This record gives sequence, structure tokens and C-alpha cells, in this order.
Amino acid sequence: MDTCDSNGAHRHGITQLCDAGQRLYASALRSGRIPRSEVEPAPCLMDFALLHPDPDDPDWLRPVPPSAALAQRLHPIEREIQERRRHSLELTESFEPFMDISAQDPPTTHAITVLEGGTRINAAIDVATAECRSEVLTVQPGGVRSEDILSKGLERGTAVVDRGVSIRTLYQHTVRHHHGTFAYAERLAEGVEIRTLEELVQRMLIFDRAVAFIPAQDDLTVALELRHPGLVSYLINVFEQLWQRATPLLEDVSYTPTPAGISGVQRSIAQLLVEGHVDDSIARRLGMNVRTCRAHIAKLNAALGSGSRAQLGYLISQSGILDQKN
Repeated sequence: MDTCDSNGAHRHGITQLCDAGQRLYASALRSGRIPRSEVEPAPCLMDFALLHPDPDDPDWLRPVPPSAALAQRLHPIEREIQERRRHSLELTESFEPFMDISAQDPPTTHAITVLEGGTRINAAIDVATAECRSEVLTVQPGGVRSEDILSKGLERGTAVVDRGVSIRTLYQHTVRHHHGTFAYAERLAEGVEIRTLEELVQRMLIFDRAVAFIPAQDDLTVALELRHPGLVSYLINVFEQLWQRATPLLEDVSYTPTPAGISGVQRSIAQLLVEGHVDDSIARRLGMNVRTCRAHIAKLNAALGSGSRAQLGYLISQSGILDQKN
């Protein structure tokens, strides 16, 4: 129960009446009145109008009957309920003419819904998460997650797994260098599989193979909610192909040896350089920061003996490192 703070001020509502308030109010009800001096530890009784001065003796207070106190507080709530009911009737009457018109049209399937703004996107994902009964597939590109994001993900994931729903998640290899991700995986070991790839497609969530969410803008402020069976099936196939190529998080990633000691990450960067991607784009696609990306490019320059970006692209093509597979 909440009580007074060090300054004697109450900080609770009437539904969380403090211990002193409950005891003194009950005493006043049993006796019919209570000395004013006794209620000093619980000024909330006067603030909430549960006691009022005795007209015959100002040193005493009389209790307001519980039924009267309850009715006094229920009245505005009931009035608000009535107002909301009235408003709902007005809304129904307002849309009724349009219902007649839409009934003549083919039924809408809502195969593609555009969601604008983080609040609406998260609300739609929350609904899909709550309704999910068997399986969640997620693709999460990018680098390591903050502790706050992992904490929220753990809370949401635990609630889903506890219902018997399985989760398969794809991250990028860069998360392997983050202890928080491993701790997250260990906490969700039951019912959750995590694999990683060097490069992933954009973020994607699929629930029960029936509804999918994908971004519609790079800044993730607009998303698409997809319920068309054909579109969802296509995205599931994309996920399954990526899943087969991915490595379980708790297993080591193996790369075929490359010339001049070039790592698998550097080979992926080399491929994107040849395709014409700039540093920012490469870093984003591989889930690393730009500084790390440029450090790998510098090592590629040194390994292949390149003195410029243009020469590096030529030397990559001539080296044969892109002919090998992970």
C-alpha cells in the first residue's frame, strides 16, 4: 500500500487507499464518528471526502457511507460510458449509408495494407504477435542490437514461446561478436532457432505463414502488411533459401581459404565493391559500421597491392577470390 512520504504528503489514488486510511475509515464506520486528531496520519480521508466535520462537534469527524462515496465516484464514469455509447451510435448511423454501398462491391481482402509511422507499425505487429499460434519467421539485418532492444525482444519473444510458438530468426554474422546476442539466444533456447549470414535482404516478419511485414522505406517509417497468400508464400520461400545457407549461431562460420589471407568478410566486401557499391552501402548491407568496413577495404588494398579504388576493383576481378564460395 502507498503511504505518506517524508513530508507527510499522500501520493496515491482512492483505489490505492493507504493502510492508515483504510484502518481509520473502517474505525469511523464502526463507531459512527472519529476524533479529528486521529486522522492526521491519513489526510487522504478528507481529500477524498470520506470524512466530513460533525455539525455538533468540530473536534469530531463523521464518515460518509461507503455506498454514497462509491456512487459519487461512479457517477462521472457512468456518464462518460453513456457519452461514449451515444458517440458510438452516432458513428454507426454516420457510416450506415456507406455500408449499403460497399455491400454491393466485391469483398475487400486487405491483401496489402500500408502502415505509416512507428506507432501504427508496432501496433499491427503486436496484433499479429498476439494472434500467432504456431510459427514466427524473422529476418533482422544490421549489426549488433542495443541492450534495450534485446531486452524488449526477449520480453516479446518469451511471451510468444510460452504459448508454444516456434521462432526462427536470421541475423548477420556481425552479431556473433556481441555477447548480448548470445545471452538473448540462451534465454530463448527453447523454441527459438537463430542462424546468421554475411548478407541479408531487408527486414521481414512472417506470422503463421499467413501475414508478413516488410519495410516500404529505408528509414523504416513506412511498412507493408501483406496478407495475399501468393505474396506471403513467395516471402516464405525467400526465407527458407536464406535459412538453408545460414549457419546456426552457436556454430563456427567456416570459409574456404582465400589467396593472400583474405577473410570471408573481406571477400563479401570485395564482391560488393565490384558491383559498384559505396562504403556506406556496403556497411549497411553487411551489418557493420562504416569505419569497420573501411578498415577491411584497407586490408584488401594491402593484400592485393592496390593503390586506388579503381585499381582495387580490377585486382579483385583478376585475383579469383570471387570465384570461391563460402
